This record gives sequence, structure tokens and C-alpha cells, in this order.
Amino acid sequence: MLTPLDEHQLLVFWTQLLVLVSVARLFGGLMRRINLPSVIGQLAAGIIVGPSIFGRVWPEGFAWFLPEEEISSGALLAVSWLGVALLLVTAGFETDLGLIRSLGRAAALVTGFSLVVPLIGGILVGVWLPESFVGSDADRSVFAMFVAAAMAVSALAVIAKILSELGLMRRDFGQITVAAGMANDVIGWVMLAVFASFATSGSVSIRVVLETVLGLALFLVLAMTLGQRLVDRALRWVRRDGPNIAGAMTVVAVTMLVYGVATQALGIEAVLGAFVAGVVLHRSRFGQPEVLHHIESLTTSLLAPVFFATAGMRVDLGLLDTDALRWLGIVLAVAIGAKFAGAFVGARLAGQSRKAAVALGAGLNARGTLEIVIASVGLSLGVFSETAYTVIVIVPLVTSVFAAVSLRAVVRGWRGSADERERLDREKALSQNLVVKSSRILLPSQGGPASIAAAQLVQFAWPKEAPATLVSVLDGPQRPDLSVLEAVLNERAVDHRTVSGDDAAAAIAAESRLGYGVIAVGVATRHESQLYSPMVDEILLKATIPVIIVRRARDLDRPLPAAFSRVVVPVTGTRSSSAAQEVAFSISEQLGTEVFLTHVLNRKTLVPRVLKRRSTELDPSEVVARELLDIATIRAVQAGIWPRALIRSSADVPSALVGVATDEGCDLVVLGAQLRSVDGRPFLGHTVETVLEQCDANVAVVALPRRD
Repeated sequence: MLTPLDEHQLLVFWTQLLVLVSVARLFGGLMRRINLPSVIGQLAAGIIVGPSIFGRVWPEGFAWFLPEEEISSGALLAVSWLGVALLLVTAGFETDLGLIRSLGRAAALVTGFSLVVPLIGGILVGVWLPESFVGSDADRSVFAMFVAAAMAVSALAVIAKILSELGLMRRDFGQITVAAGMANDVIGWVMLAVFASFATSGSVSIRVVLETVLGLALFLVLAMTLGQRLVDRALRWVRRDGPNIAGAMTVVAVTMLVYGVATQALGIEAVLGAFVAGVVLHRSRFGQPEVLHHIESLTTSLLAPVFFATAGMRVDLGLLDTDALRWLGIVLAVAIGAKFAGAFVGARLAGQSRKAAVALGAGLNARGTLEIVIASVGLSLGVFSETAYTVIVIVPLVTSVFAAVSLRAVVRGWRGSADERERLDREKALSQNLVVKSSRILLPSQGGPASIAAAQLVQFAWPKEAPATLVSVLDGPQRPDLSVLEAVLNERAVDHRTVSGDDAAAAIAAESRLGYGVIAVGVATRHESQLYSPMVDEILLKATIPVIIVRRARDLDRPLPAAFSRVVVPVTGTRSSSAAQEVAFSISEQLGTEVFLTHVLNRKTLVPRVLKRRSTELDPSEVVARELLDIATIRAVQAGIWPRALIRSSADVPSALVGVATDEGCDLVVLGAQLRSVDGRPFLGHTVETVLEQCDANVAVVALPRRD
């Protein structure tokens, strides 16, 4: 039966939340102003409002604020545990298993050495600590084991928070740190179960160890296989009618809770299950990126500050006398030094640079939840005295501050290896793009040459990590042969779907709402009363994502067009023009294609007077043209491309563009268009339709969806 909080307990609970959130956010903000992670300020806020300061300055007020009743502290701790669970879900979202696999040797060596060296140091310290630290009925060997466990493991939640706030999560060493932190947590919970069993029974229970280890292994296998499929189905179902943030948030919450319940039942904290849930949710192709932003906002503004402030409140500095302070210094020195040395040696043996090894040693020094839990269990089992408990709880606070400060100092001005810089720059550029991203590509086809041209353009323009889905459009009992398209897309992951010709457009549009970034479709000739074909026209009208329409060059006597050597891109200063430039620049980056940025001066178009003139001697329209071309040129140069900028003057813009393509020997024209609907048919503009009719080269149209 539920035991409700009475009116007074509710008042205390809401006051606790108000004070903790306010003070933690205040001090976290102050830390951010001096370029330090907010977690430092949030931990400090807990110390200030805890027994160390508030409890001594105003004992009566502190007794009211944090009463002895178990139910009051339980309510506060429940909120803090929810905060750390969501924090680890976001950490899971940012964990790249593919990148970790590529760095697997480094992650394994760093994990091993960062655990073994501190364990040895912790056991030695546990043997040397005075009797005042040992519980009244505890065996010294058990005490040393608990000290070693508390000093050896890292805190995934704190590591994730620090890396995220410093913008280091996607760095190579950041991913190794997360992987090692996750392994630290897993091994730490197993060690706690073993040592607690030893403390309780006086002997290690093999059954408990096997149940924990085998149960955890089974959980991970099921989570990544059956669990992944169930999550995919759930996310696909809630997204069947388009973006559905509320539905996706429900799937995230349920997955987090299911995985948390599973790990808690295994004797391992639910927060590890939450982290695995984040990884599984991130791997789903049907996820919605906006969900992560909502979770991060809630966690950062409310729940995470409560968790870290609550951790700080557990510290009572008043319990430390001179001798205890001296031993605290020794414990801290061994904890920091051994962890740093272990991670450094492991990283160097794995071939990591000295900078990366130092960064790993600094980052893995962050301790937190698990250490506090080990201290709490040790106190409850009589292994630790109150003094030992306080010392052990101080260790994660100091080491987390050390990790944040030292990590920031280490990475200042260091961007990593050339390969890492290239990867990070590419990820940053892709995140800012309109259409050329890493999201999945939908490519419907009936197996004709036009689809092959579309697949070729996709292969050269989109990053290889962007997977593709080939949709076989049935027009009769025979399934189209898409083997040539598969061969063209051989460098990326490809899966298949099948739709019927009768409702193909509706099925393709529905499929596109399930997490795709773009639809690419090949077209041949214009159909009567339709822009391209009945199916493509309907896709354009129903699509909610960009559609790339590729019309292959005329009079080709082979299935594949020649690799694109020269491309014309009109520059108009619109979003659709920028999207077309993205496609052209990406092709050029892959193939070395020469890019012709072209602006056609249309004398019938009025020039806005608000634009600043560069020179009074130039025609205003030419000033605008040069400014637009300069902006596009800068974007190209930033992508490592040196384009040619052309200005043409003509009252017939489409004919001028076709003329540039002909005169310069270009084999591709990339146009941008904002889709509109006119009399129930898609309209991409007079320029696009005329170029498609007149140009003999390959033509690609980047059609942005309608703005309803």
C-alpha cells in the first residue's frame, strides 16, 4: 500500500527541490562563466547546502530542510536517480559503437590498465589505513577490497557530463573514455556484488558472481538483438504519420525503464541499463533527433543538477580531524595517480598519442555514483566507519573537479590527429547542411537507366556512412532487377523494400516519414500533363523531406553516365540554391569535379536597394551577383573546392544556364527549387522545367518540400 507524504513532508520535499535546483544552477552557471563544466558548481552547491556548511551555520534550519525520516530523503533520492538515468540515456545517444569498435584495442587496454593499477593501489592503501577507518566488526582484507573498488572505478555519468559540456564526446579519446567508463561501471557493480557477498557471509559466493556476470552478458545480447528490434518497431509505429515527438519520448521512457528494471534485477544499478537503452535508441533508424534535445533540456535544467547536488550533500567535512585529513590526502593522491597512470600506460601501449593518453588519464579520474554507492554499502555492512565513509565520498567530488579542470587544460588548442580533424570537420559540415547529411536515403526504382543515374549521383554526393533503402516498384508480377543499383551503391549499407505500382507513391511517401533524410528518384522523359511521371509527381506533392530528381543525359548508349567531370550550379542566394551547392560541392569533393558557380543577370528583375553597393561604378544588379558568388565561393573553399565564378546576362535565364553547360562542356547541371503546387500538380519553377527540357547533360533538381 502506498504511504503518502503528509503536508509537512510535501512542503519539505518541494523546498528541497527548489533550493537544490536554484543553488546548483547558480553555481553551475558560475562555473560555466569561467569556462569550467557546470558539474563542478553543482557538486559544490551540494556541499554548501549539506551538513558541511548549512548544517553547521544553521543546525535548526538544516534539520528542517533535511529531516531524519527515511521517506523524505527517499523522495529526493528518487528524483536524483531519475536525473542520472536520463543523463546516461543522453550519453548512450552520443556513443558511437562503430567508432568504439574501430578503437577497440585502445578501449580494451585503457579499460584494463585503468582498473588494475588503481585496484592494486587501493588494496595497499586499504592495508595501511588506521583502525579508525575500519568498521568495528570488519575484516581488514574485506575493508581493503572495498577501498580498492571505490578507488578503481570511474563514473560514467560524470564522465559523460564533463565530455558533453566541453564538447569532447565525439573526439576519439572521448569515445574511448566513454567505453572505458562503461566497462568500469559494469566491472565495478560486479566487484561490489562479490565484495558485499564476502562481507556478509565471510566467503565469496560463486553462485552470486556467475548469476551477475552471466545475467549481464545475456541482458546485453538480448538488448542489442531482440530489444533493438522491438525498439525499432515501436519507433516506426509512432512515426507512421510523420514526426511524433510525444510518441518517441514515450518509447524512450519505456525503454529506459525496462532496461533499468532488468539491470537492477541483476544486482547492477538501473543507470547502466539506462545507458544501454540510450545506445539502442540511438542505433534505431526510426529515431527522431529532436527527442534528444528535449531530454537534454529537461535533464540539464532540472534533474541532473538535483543528482549532483544530492551527491555533494552526502559529504560532512566536519567528521575529518587532522589525522583523517592527512589520510584523505594520501587516498586522493593514490586514487588520482594510480588511475592516471593506468589509463596513460594503457593508451600508450595501444598506440595513442601522448596528448590522448594524458586526456584519457584525466577524464577517467572522474568518479561519482558508484563510488558513493560502494561507500554507502560499506557503511551499512559495517566495513567502513563514519570517517572512512566521509573520506571515500570526498574522493569522487575532488577527482571529478580534477578531471574537469585537467581535461580542459590538456585539450586546449589540441584538435587531434589529421584523420580525427577530418572526421570532426566532416561531421560538423554535415550537421549544418540542408540535404547532404548522414541520414538514410530512400531510392525508389523500377530498374530503368534513370534510376541508375540517380543512384550514381547519390553515391558520389552523400557520405558513405549514410545508408540507403532501395524500393522496388512493382509494375506487374515481375520484380525489377536492381542489381546494377546495388553495385553502384556498394560502398554503403543497403536494404530493400517492395511496393505495388498502384499505390507506389503513397507507400513511398509513407516510408519516407520513417526517419529518412532525402528521396532520390530518376526520371527519363516528360509525361503528358505531368512534370515527370504520375508516380514522381505524386511523390513530390506528398513528400515532407527533400526530393532529388535526376534526369540522365540524353542519347547515352550505356547504362551508367560518365563520372561527372564538370558541373554547373546556379547561384541565386535562396535556400534551394544553397542545397544545390551542397550536392555539387560534395560531388566535387569526391571526384575532383570542376564546379562552375553561375549567376544569370535578369534585367527584368528589380534589385533591392537595401543591399550595400561595393562600388558606385558598378550596376546594382552586378554588385548583388558578385556578392552572391563571393558567398558561394567561400562555402566551396571551406569544403576544399576552388570553383569558377561566372556571370551571364540574359532575359532568358534557363537558356543562359543551358548555354553555360554547353559552352563549358559540363556533363551535370544541379538546380535548386522550392516545391509549390499549382492546380494540383507540382511546380518547381519555370527555370527548372525549361532546363530539364532543353539541356542534353545530366540534370539533378534538389526540390525542397512545400511550406504549408
